[in-house]
Amino acid sequence: MRILITNDDGVNSSGIMATKKAVEGLGDIRVVAPATQQSGIGHALTLFEPIRVTATSLPDGSEAYSVSGTPTDALIIGVFELEDEKPDLVISGINIGENLGKSELTTSGTIGAAMEAAVHGIPSIAVSLQVNRGDIKFHDGHVDVDFSAAQRIIRRVAEHILEKGLPEGVDFVNLNIPSHVESDEVVLTRLGERMYNIHIKKRLDPRGRPYYWLDGDSVEDDVPGTDVHTLKVEKKATLTPLSLDCTSPLNLMENWLD
Repeated sequence: MRILITNDDGVNSSGIMATKKAVEGLGDIRVVAPATQQSGIGHALTLFEPIRVTATSLPDGSEAYSVSGTPTDALIIGVFELEDEKPDLVISGINIGENLGKSELTTSGTIGAAMEAAVHGIPSIAVSLQVNRGDIKFHDGHVDVDFSAAQRIIRRVAEHILEKGLPEGVDFVNLNIPSHVESDEVVLTRLGERMYNIHIKKRLDPRGRPYYWLDGDSVEDDVPGTDVHTLKVEKKATLTPLSLDCTSPLNLMENWLD
């Protein structure tokens, strides 16, 4: 079995090392990840500048590859340049900070890399760990976080996928683990409406010209059965099955053009 690990927090993130430890012994592991923090980049590709790939070492001394681009770039380089054949599983994460709801589906670099793997027919897991400290959410180096519960859950999900594959109609899964785990229960959920309420901060530069920071207030609840409610209210790990086919039912449009 071949397992490819990537992320959007950067190749030096503690989360990627925790993922590697979680799946050791399940197959041959290769780590290929962005050189720097890429949170919020979504499914973006680098098209107008060259991509550099540098061999580096993880804290345990094992080899990894640093890619001067997006998580999707790293996934493509890993699958089509550094591997002789497609991996059996891609894991994107552990991301520092949860990725919940419909909005994160297109903005999260963690999910973007898993989605790209699914485009190429590779089962994949996007995995994120809820954290309660805002100062470490966009850190691309070592963070003092307890990954033990996340590692147990990742291994369990990875073993299931490697043994059974994903069910027909499921292309990849989004796994979120609460910051304080009372049990290793994993709940199947659907996507909530959103993870943040958008907030725009307007400021003036020294010449009086406006500039903006995009920010958001965290949504703390949604209806039962969603990933937001299950993680934030029930404090349980969520597993959301996702499909690449975003096509709405065609019969909804049958009379629309008349």
